[in-house]
Amino acid sequence: MTTTTRRSPRTLREAWIALAGLSAVFLFEMLDNSILNVALPTIGRELDSTTAGLQWVTGAYSVAFGGLMLLFGAVADRFGRRRVMLVGLAVLALASLATLFVTTTEQLIAVRAAMGIAAAMTTPGSMALAFRLFDTDDLRVRAITVISTAGLVGLAVGPTAGGLALAVVPWQILLLINVPIAALAFGGIRAGIAADDRADRHHEPIDMWGAVLGTSTIVLALVTPTLFVEVGAGSWMPWAGSAATLAAAAGFVLRERMARAPLLDLNLLALPLVSSGLAYKAAAGLAVAGLSYLVTLQLQFAWGWPPAAAAVAMLPQVAVLLASGRFVGPFVQKVGLDRAAFASAAAVVSGLAVFGLLGRFGYGWILVALVLVAAGMRVVGVVAGTNVLKGLPETRTSMGAALVDTSSELATAIGIAVTGTLLAALFSGSITAADWSRTQVTQFETAVTIAGVTLTALAAALVAVGLVRSRGGTSQ
Repeated sequence: MTTTTRRSPRTLREAWIALAGLSAVFLFEMLDNSILNVALPTIGRELDSTTAGLQWVTGAYSVAFGGLMLLFGAVADRFGRRRVMLVGLAVLALASLATLFVTTTEQLIAVRAAMGIAAAMTTPGSMALAFRLFDTDDLRVRAITVISTAGLVGLAVGPTAGGLALAVVPWQILLLINVPIAALAFGGIRAGIAADDRADRHHEPIDMWGAVLGTSTIVLALVTPTLFVEVGAGSWMPWAGSAATLAAAAGFVLRERMARAPLLDLNLLALPLVSSGLAYKAAAGLAVAGLSYLVTLQLQFAWGWPPAAAAVAMLPQVAVLLASGRFVGPFVQKVGLDRAAFASAAAVVSGLAVFGLLGRFGYGWILVALVLVAAGMRVVGVVAGTNVLKGLPETRTSMGAALVDTSSELATAIGIAVTGTLLAALFSGSITAADWSRTQVTQFETAVTIAGVTLTALAAALVAVGLVRSRGGTSQ
């Protein structure tokens, strides 16, 4: 059967089985880390983990996920998006079941790395499959909105559900929940999405040297920022990591320019819709990461709020994320993809600017910042990804989805690195100390302001790039 004889669904209802499966994939991605974080103290005690070991329980997942997305995007475009996703879901179920046999921190880290590999195989493909399932931008936006809503539900309920579950069940159950989610996703995708069509695939061989250099670049870019926070800018280690990142990136670019069949055709990044979508997504990732990190520190360390009160203070953001889903489609339909992407990215940047400049003056300003960022993020995540996939050939949609997720992961790492480094440089003493002196309070407020303004400037620059590039694509 060829793509020309397939009838695309005319409504979301017609594709509900496929959308249920794809939504389960996003639910796994968002629920997995959020539900596990609340269990880290329990895991640390039961497995006698070190601080570094406990950090890698979550870090192994992020590094494997972020580092392998480009490779598996290329694999999916060549061997079939549906096929690679189904294999990834099987890997997820098996890795989750392996949690039953974990007795050491190292074993758990290996399990988490396997889950990261599964996420790299499944997450980009879910956006690509949803995009190609429909023929119109309206249905594509609505479908991706439905899928992302499932992920946001997982992100919102994960910590609360995990905390309640730990009162009555062992921590392993929090990872075993992935097994039924993977089964739901597997069944929905297998039943609701047609088998991969050979005509939709990219037929060039995979550039293995490009894959090694690209994966190395992303892994180093994700690990290096943590070194600036952990050992400080005075150590040689983060600077060596930065040099290695740049060297790997330069090698990757050189390889992709010379390869007959590159892993990532760099000319695709120059396409207006692709470059603008990636810039908007990176701006949002940078702002969201910085705001989440800084607000948590502001409420609990500077103002002395208990964790429960801080969690309640973040609820308006969760409410906006969940409630605004129904407005994304009509808003995009009214103003168009390009204007929606710019407006939503600008809202995210504005929220970060409000916090950086005014957050120290009371929770009311933090509330404004949280609402602006949540409203903007809800839209930009959908439309930026849609723009990227719309601007690519049909044989490269998995790679495009992988690029969207990679840009967000890298921006998140940079946002945390910038805020952590500035706080470490400007704040004297231990930030976790119970009682701060007046000088330390002033230092913290100054550091937060500088970090907020710095991230705002970086994010605003990315939005400007996105705006300029999107105007270059209006003629397409």
